[in-house]
Amino acid sequence: MDERLWSAYDQMGADFGWYAQDSTYNAHYDRPAVLAALGDVGGLHVLDAGCGPGLYAAELIAAGARVSAFDASPVMVRLASERTGGRARVDRAVLGDPLPYPDGVFDAALCALAIHHADDRPAAFAELFRVLRPGGALVVSTSHPFMDWLRKRGSYFDVKLETDAWHLASREHQVSFWREPLSALCGAATGAGFLISDVIEPRPAPSMRDRDPRRYEMLSTEPGFLILRLVKPGAAQD
Repeated sequence: MDERLWSAYDQMGADFGWYAQDSTYNAHYDRPAVLAALGDVGGLHVLDAGCGPGLYAAELIAAGARVSAFDASPVMVRLASERTGGRARVDRAVLGDPLPYPDGVFDAALCALAIHHADDRPAAFAELFRVLRPGGALVVSTSHPFMDWLRKRGSYFDVKLETDAWHLASREHQVSFWREPLSALCGAATGAGFLISDVIEPRPAPSMRDRDPRRYEMLSTEPGFLILRLVKPGAAQD
């Protein structure tokens, strides 16, 4: 994995963890939509792939899940470990590389705003498929491909490494990600064996109305992120 795709999170460190707790796009848009798409996780073994500072993992634990998580950034691994307080297994692993888990060990998985940081998206989906049990669900969120195209222009059908400037704690950070068309993202998922059970263009949570009314109105009329709910075929196992 190109180090540029995760080293920015090392540089942002605890500032990112603090920011993402209550940020417009994380706390009031992606996180509630992803967790709703995942559904009831009580009693399930859930993998948080590309866990960042552990905000999703903490909510999964609070909802009664047994959680394992991983991230490419050593700083994010440390923050996630601290946030979950020993209640989750948190590993350093790279999305798209072989994962340190047996076949079929997880009941469900999520990959929130991380798949676009994987150099090899087909390999990332293949590994997530491998570690899920038959009948298990994977929920993946990412930037909406059409909105990325509107921002970056060029051909919508390009598969291209892009960079955004994020301003956090009075510093600018260069954050790289892969831009690709919807057909390529879906093809990587179905090529790994997944069935697409739902395509979600989330609306902002009601809490965003007071937190950030301008973005609330914007995201109520145009997409920002895209969520895929994927299922590994096969009978669910007890």
